[in-house]
Amino acid sequence: MEKVIRRLGGIFGTLHAEARQIMNRYLPSTDRYFEGGAEKICEQIVEELWEGDFYRTSLGHYNFFWMRDFGTVCESLVNLGYTENVHHTLSWALFHYQRAGDVTTCVDKAGNTFNAPARKSIDSLPWLLHCLTVSDYPLNKLEHRFLERMLRRYCKTFLTVEHGDLKTMRYAEMRDAVYYDRSAYAIALIGRMAQCVQDLSLKGFPYQPSHYREVLIKDYWTGEFFKADYVTNVWSSECGLMPFFLKVVDDKAMANKTFGYINKAKLNALYPLVYCQHENLFKFRFGMGRFLMPHYTGDTIWTWHGTFYLHTLKRYRRPEYQQQYRNFANMIERHGTYPELVNADGSWYQTPIYRSDPGMVWAALFLELEV
Repeated sequence: MEKVIRRLGGIFGTLHAEARQIMNRYLPSTDRYFEGGAEKICEQIVEELWEGDFYRTSLGHYNFFWMRDFGTVCESLVNLGYTENVHHTLSWALFHYQRAGDVTTCVDKAGNTFNAPARKSIDSLPWLLHCLTVSDYPLNKLEHRFLERMLRRYCKTFLTVEHGDLKTMRYAEMRDAVYYDRSAYAIALIGRMAQCVQDLSLKGFPYQPSHYREVLIKDYWTGEFFKADYVTNVWSSECGLMPFFLKVVDDKAMANKTFGYINKAKLNALYPLVYCQHENLFKFRFGMGRFLMPHYTGDTIWTWHGTFYLHTLKRYRRPEYQQQYRNFANMIERHGTYPELVNADGSWYQTPIYRSDPGMVWAALFLELEV
């Protein structure tokens, strides 16, 4: 009976998310846009997304917890002084994950856990372990045992026994509109998880972080950037940047090659950063492709990737950092919020079935750049 209740809760959570998305498209809120400079706008967004229990993902229809989104901003929130809120969020999420017996992509405010848009998520557990590591979260014994059980399940589901290589299969990941064949992003997340397993002294994951670094360099590096997936030799921003952002590959020469390619391809010409090139080479999930959501993860400018880019530019002391930072700040000030994505000309992205969300929690990534 408990499993049935949890399953119904997951269905309810998914339906709630879809309903919020439809409302955001046809009845968008106009009362949460802010005045002031980019930093001030981002400060207000981060403050509003905390309501005392967990960090919401946006001020629009993503008003619930996404493990992936929170994972990317967790370290920034800690560095900004929000460690207590971060620990509270992680404790809240772990409680609901343990109750559900799974680490999922999403948890709604009622505690319903669910994956979106697919049943399996390649990156939810890696991002959770990343958060626990960078925030120095004090795991208790029950949480520790739960995570080891999740690691064993993860290996059985996604990885080959002999080397821990990613199986050829379908799963949800950051670019969830696309079906990849073992994306560079997924390999980077598994490599980061391998690092976190060691830092957290967890059992259940026997593979070494160095293996995934070697796979990325051997099988994904084109000489200029990490290609999108094992068979698709083109640029996709999360795949090109995440190995560096998470320091799975920390190589200045390779990073500089990547930044040079971004400049050459003019992926940062207006605002950082255009999602991908040659979107026609990718296979899209039903309802998220070029007809119903044109250019959604194509030549649109995604602020998520823009902040990964800015962080890596700053880390490697690139000369274009200051100008790119100013360009990004101009985009925030133009819209009076932190948008999910904008069109290639910088206007707000919207289609008949989808409208870009305002007030993303990713604003914390931008805020940290000035700390």
